[in-house]
Amino acid sequence: MNLDVLHQYCMQKLGAEACFPFDEQTLVFKVFGKMFALVDVDSFESINVKCDPEKAIDLRERFTAVQPGFHMNHKHWNTVRFHEDVSDSQIFEFIDHSYQLVYRGLPKKIRDENPLR
Repeated sequence: MNLDVLHQYCMQKLGAEACFPFDEQTLVFKVFGKMFALVDVDSFESINVKCDPEKAIDLRERFTAVQPGFHMNHKHWNTVRFHEDVSDSQIFEFIDHSYQLVYRGLPKKIRDENPLR
């Protein structure tokens, strides 16, 4: 996994935007203004993604690379370390899951105006 690939993957999603709202090293990916992924561009060691609470527990038990979200709500966010026991394709699945959770939580009006394909 590298930053360019991750950035391209996240930005191809409907309504995605990338910004640095906290500092110059924390890249945040949002869908219509709501966060679905965060990554440190300097160290690029892990990604924070939103996760269904039950699935989050399961993933933490199955993979050493998946931990409670660093500086995030531990119930709803996971930190996934790169280059450990999680493949790039699994990381993309985690990003998709996070994106879908956040998208489904958007106001109905936004979802109606911007339906997923």
